[in-house]
Amino acid sequence: MIISDFIEKARKLYPKNEAIICNNVRLTYEQFYERTRKLAICLQSAGIRRGDVVSILHFNCHCYMEVYFAAAWCGAILNSINVRLSPREIDYILKDSDSRLLISNQRYAELLRKVPVPPDTVIWTGTGLLSSFPGPSYEDMIAKAPENDSVHHVEVNEDDIAHLYYTSGTTGKAKGVPLSHRNVTFHSLCALSEFAISESDNWLHAAPLFHLADAWATFAFTLAGARHTMLNDFDEQRVFELIETERVTITNMIPTMLNMLIHADDVDNHDFSSLRVILSGGASIAPTLVRSIMEKFGCEYIQTYGMTETSPYLTISKLKDHLRSLPVEEQLRYKAKTGREYSSVSLRVVREDNSDVRADGKEIGEITVKGDSVTQGYWKLPEETAKAIRNGWLYTGDMATIDSEGYVNIVDRKKDMIITGGENVYSTEVEHVIYEHPAVLEVAVIGVPDETWGETVKAFVVLKKGMQATGEDITAFVRERIAHFKAPRQVAFLDSLPRTGSGKITKQVLRDEGMKN
Repeated sequence: MIISDFIEKARKLYPKNEAIICNNVRLTYEQFYERTRKLAICLQSAGIRRGDVVSILHFNCHCYMEVYFAAAWCGAILNSINVRLSPREIDYILKDSDSRLLISNQRYAELLRKVPVPPDTVIWTGTGLLSSFPGPSYEDMIAKAPENDSVHHVEVNEDDIAHLYYTSGTTGKAKGVPLSHRNVTFHSLCALSEFAISESDNWLHAAPLFHLADAWATFAFTLAGARHTMLNDFDEQRVFELIETERVTITNMIPTMLNMLIHADDVDNHDFSSLRVILSGGASIAPTLVRSIMEKFGCEYIQTYGMTETSPYLTISKLKDHLRSLPVEEQLRYKAKTGREYSSVSLRVVREDNSDVRADGKEIGEITVKGDSVTQGYWKLPEETAKAIRNGWLYTGDMATIDSEGYVNIVDRKKDMIITGGENVYSTEVEHVIYEHPAVLEVAVIGVPDETWGETVKAFVVLKKGMQATGEDITAFVRERIAHFKAPRQVAFLDSLPRTGSGKITKQVLRDEGMKN
């Protein structure tokens, strides 16, 4: 299958189902299909052909959904750009991707003034277009598109590139990750069974659509004829409102978002009875936070782990049936793990010599994967591709254990492992312990240079509102629970932790600061 098949099938099977809820805009699948068809005609009229790159710089919106499918209909490659990037980074991506057209909302006009992009290659969404930065109006184009014309037929094949995402680039220039129609559609088909998605579901697009943590649902939930509810920008009260009024059944958020929600003052004043499951990924999570999420929202919780390179999921912490008979604490332990392999991939945890580690939940190795949802390589970077993909297996750089049930648990990125006095310290283990401290809202742990020990452990802590703790308190708390050499020798208190555009905590910024202090 190819991506455009999904919207055609949804229109055929579920024409009257409500497809998209976006503020005051409500579209059935028939209406969603028609707008997407007209947009595809407009893109072709603008000269977009098979293999051309179309970029989008936008917040979560029904327009984003339309662009995803219209680009696929044309055989174009859609390049989703992180809205939090700097002008320099955006310029690099537009040039590196050979982008021919950019679709953007007006809120980013001032940002784009600093990017040397020709005005005639920008299509603007929103109203009251800026005369000083001309370009066609998205809505005007759709309104003027012929009613009866069909999209010019394009021979798109499953191995054609459908999407081009750029990694966050915290360790250097961003790398383009191309995903084929096969990658995206196969991952979506697997999602239908993994998460039991049906037409009665309503997905809240809470994480940004420029990131695969949310974008994958665009395709899977459309194929099922389910609803898409748009959250334009993350806001705690708006999340509560949409879950309650639109009867959201499932969503995905990073742990930071969930932490904010469960600690909101009025979280207990809302009705979350429609929720059946919350997914979370993008960072490790402590069992104590899992318990709080399930208690506050009264629904199932599934931890996810994935990469842009894998469309995205590699593992999910969905419990096997026989594990549901375990005591609650044991179930929580499994739910907080990285999870068992997702059905679209084969997964191994390997030693340096490429042999499998023992499935004892203790021996640590690197996660490697292969499958139809895994990219074939990096955009214009054959050397990087050769480093990452060997003998058909993608080497993720994530260090993990695997247990007898096949559940993986990430202990750290290779680059995040701290070696202090010859002992390996995995930052996630220390973070999980610090999260148990009643005053801690968020934490990130890194290694900093030390003349005596090589490296020592440093923790960056954000406290809950109205709570207090000292560095000595945090260190003593950790020492009571795990080996003393794993406890932070330095603790810094921050108002917030730095994040990537997708909302993940970025340790590179903390490392840069940690080296100075």
